[in-house]
Amino acid sequence: MSAYPIPSTGFLFNVIFEFANTEVRFQEVSGLSVEVEVEEFKEAGENRFTHRLPVRTKYTNLVLKRGLIANSKIFKWCKNAIEDFNFKLQDITINLLNSEKEIVCTWKVVNAYPLKWNVSNLNAMQSEFVIETLELAYHYFKFEGVAGSQADLIKTTKASSKIAASHKRIVKR
Repeated sequence: MSAYPIPSTGFLFNVIFEFANTEVRFQEVSGLSVEVEVEEFKEAGENRFTHRLPVRTKYTNLVLKRGLIANSKIFKWCKNAIEDFNFKLQDITINLLNSEKEIVCTWKVVNAYPLKWNVSNLNAMQSEFVIETLELAYHYFKFEGVAGSQADLIKTTKASSKIAASHKRIVKR
């Protein structure tokens, strides 16, 4: 029986900034998206379709959210870019982790720089953490899938076997 792969969950991850050289905790990462732009070419005499030729890839902005930590290295990096217009490009690594905190896959974001820094609303009527949101532009990212370990494959195979066995018992009844 072949093992059906278990999909990854998105709540265990870490973010590593090149200059900080340490893992930074965020509550949310979004914007890991790429699309291919196309150029349309209409051929004379061909009215059934338009040729759509790939031109380049386009990446959306990376958005990172976390509780506000004033005077952190990342805060100072954003402040230098926004207030002093001193942009220092940074590479960022985002790792998706499994339940054993092993890396499942990695995105390497190349040449990121801050575009926007936002702080959540301050409200005396609610007891919530202050959330800072960083919006970063970057050149591109590289996706690096990491093959599962042999132990993961064995666990998956055993789980699939148990499910199949219980399904057979239900069907026989």
